Amino acid sequence: MDINSDRKDVLLIGVLVIFAIIVIKLFSIQIINSEYRESAQNNALKFETRYPARGLIRDREGRIIVGNKITYDIHVTPYNVPEFDTLEFCRIFDVDTSYINERFRFYKANRRKIGYQSMTILKQISGEQYNVFVEKGFMFPGFEGVPRTSRTYNYNAGGNLLGYISEVDQDYIRKHPEYRSGDYAGRTGMEEAYEEILRGQKGYTIYLRDAHNQIKEHYRDGEKDVAAVAGKDVTTTIDAPLQAYGEKLMRNKVGSLVAIEPSTGEILTMVSSPGISTDKLAEINKYYNEIVSNPYRPMYNRAVMSPQPPGSCFKVVNALIGLQEKVVTPANRYSCNRGFIVGKLKVGCHGHPSPLDFYQAIQMSCNAYFCHVFRNIIDNPKYGSVREAFNKWKEYTESFGFGTKLGTDIPSEQAGTMPTAERYDKLHGKNKWKSLSIISLSIGQGEIGCTPLHLANFAATVANRGYFYTPHIQKDTPEMPIDERFKERRYTMVDTSYFKEVIKGMQMAVNGGPGSTARVAQIPGITVCGKTGTAQNPHGDEHSVFICFAPMDDPKIAVAAYVENAGFGATWAAPIASLLVEMYLKGEISPQRKDLENRITSTSLMHKVRVKKK
Repeated sequence: MDINSDRKDVLLIGVLVIFAIIVIKLFSIQIINSEYRESAQNNALKFETRYPARGLIRDREGRIIVGNKITYDIHVTPYNVPEFDTLEFCRIFDVDTSYINERFRFYKANRRKIGYQSMTILKQISGEQYNVFVEKGFMFPGFEGVPRTSRTYNYNAGGNLLGYISEVDQDYIRKHPEYRSGDYAGRTGMEEAYEEILRGQKGYTIYLRDAHNQIKEHYRDGEKDVAAVAGKDVTTTIDAPLQAYGEKLMRNKVGSLVAIEPSTGEILTMVSSPGISTDKLAEINKYYNEIVSNPYRPMYNRAVMSPQPPGSCFKVVNALIGLQEKVVTPANRYSCNRGFIVGKLKVGCHGHPSPLDFYQAIQMSCNAYFCHVFRNIIDNPKYGSVREAFNKWKEYTESFGFGTKLGTDIPSEQAGTMPTAERYDKLHGKNKWKSLSIISLSIGQGEIGCTPLHLANFAATVANRGYFYTPHIQKDTPEMPIDERFKERRYTMVDTSYFKEVIKGMQMAVNGGPGSTARVAQIPGITVCGKTGTAQNPHGDEHSVFICFAPMDDPKIAVAAYVENAGFGATWAAPIASLLVEMYLKGEISPQRKDLENRITSTSLMHKVRVKKK
């Protein structure tokens, strides 16, 4: 056998096989697969992006809250720009000549990298400016306008809730590779939460260039063009006029106002004050530095991001737990001598009749009564230790949603804070703490922190007699159904039969006689059930808090108002919440409550809030 001859044959066959593969591949690339041929022609093609109209945001009645208007980006192809009248160009668009000169220095320094590409030199130009530019277009060869949409707002309300859109940066693109430089995306609020629905899909038009890099014609008569697909509209649960009225009530105050429809969990209103004016929201890039340097932090959504002590509103939670644990009954009476006193420990209280029963304790917000209730819960002999009883208490509170994220569709929701046994071990020593060591929890102070959304959800839970729906801002529609989790009832660990007892006390707090803490919240013709709170604050004046729902039977709205550093709950939070309830249920404010409305809307409390000036 001739081994050398066999090797030559194998080598020859190998060469022929490789040659055949190359021929087939070239045939596929050049004849069969047009994509490769089109890629080779890319230096002769110009792709012009077509941006889609962003989806509208509507309120619960279909009213447009956020719409669109046509604006233009001005693109420039530096390779095609001769000497031009820079002063006239800047005059048309009201820009500084230094900016244009700096841009062209950049283009010149990067001319090889840029080549024939078009660059965005100005963004979101108004239609009026663009029309002037078109009239004088002959003066500016190499420049062109590309239409796109920007946001408009039909109500100057809800800036924090709605959020803003802005051009994506490289960090955003790294996290979301489907975006490209020049794209816009929702960065906060609903614009962020529903970005995938609202954004739509980009398209493009392909043009053929001639040898002089001039646009010659549509490539293949537009056969390869891709039309932009507009974003889908989103219908929210927000009541736009009510949102605007809520912001009017909270004007010149720091805090939050949240309203929920108890029967669905739909958020009717979510005010964070001070907020962002929609005029500035529409031009966020222009006002961004001013907004973020504001010491009152208008971009901070206090409704879901600001855990604070709930104050006396939390007494209702302890009342329900006490009833469930059978350590208190509506007939139980406790004395109050300006507070709860054990040895050197004193929890102060305001003046009111004494002794009080269960209903009167809620009506008059007696600290001493609920200190007794809390001690009964924690010192309950059926549990083997204070630690075990406390952990059971914590389990109850978490069933109401406190100390947890509720799971809403609002970005940046915070869980709040709820103390643990381990934390008290560190504070007081392991197994060395007693009910008196944590007695501040009885009146919603100490280590508890909850957001205004938690409080509004709690008010809705009481209104429903023991269950709640996860709060949400997307309206359930046939075109865009909500997630099933928003339709599930979430029951607390307290039997529904006990809620009628606390509701009676809350009804008396608003509609009872002397000593009732929330009589200012009375609405003619409507039975309101509420609870005031005055939350202690180590950094200044106390916070004014109020929760309520109405009507008492078949409730339509549940509200939480939290006004920071404003003092007693009855002074500010209660009237604000009740005015919102009245406007929603009646569509107007009763003549006898107009003076109250005027006092609320005309008073500024901003000076009471301590902020760090920048």
